[in-house]
Amino acid sequence: MPQPDHISALPVPPVETLDEDIHAVFAKATEKLGFIPNVLRAYSFRPQKLRNFMAMYNELMLAPSGLSKLEREMVAVVVSSANRCYYCLVAHGQAVRRLSGDPELGEMMVMNWRVAKLEPRQRAMLEFAWKLTLTPYLVGDEDRAALRAVGLGDEEIFDLSETVAFFNLSNRMASGVDMMPNREYHKLDR
Repeated sequence: MPQPDHISALPVPPVETLDEDIHAVFAKATEKLGFIPNVLRAYSFRPQKLRNFMAMYNELMLAPSGLSKLEREMVAVVVSSANRCYYCLVAHGQAVRRLSGDPELGEMMVMNWRVAKLEPRQRAMLEFAWKLTLTPYLVGDEDRAALRAVGLGDEEIFDLSETVAFFNLSNRMASGVDMMPNREYHKLDR
């Protein structure tokens, strides 16, 4: 049974009605991925919010950081797994497959990241992401100490926390407006 056909439960404006800067982003996405990610299409309902979303995403996921791009994508998947966010599990699970070159790792991250053979650093980061997502009120000094024990510095702990926070927001937005991932993600990097 295929996933629902819609991009979002809310209106999605026709691409041709959007501002030139958004057209440019969509063209770049199409060039890079072969399609416009539905999250961008869904957010185009509120163009300024799309611009804000893209700026934050690009800063977190693409800017220089002590966290690798793969690690950041793994965090996105673990947060999305805790939140059961279908959109982000599909989209970021594909990113883990692509960046790691390992389709099995992408599936493990989506289903049960604890079964994956991970470096102690990655395991500690993902434990922190899981806890900060499900029980943020329990996060304390001992959790940051555990991250420091595997080599994360203060800037990396900041970046990790911000990435976890962003994907909790993103998951709730995707669930709230019933965003559906592009079907193309399912077939990529298998």
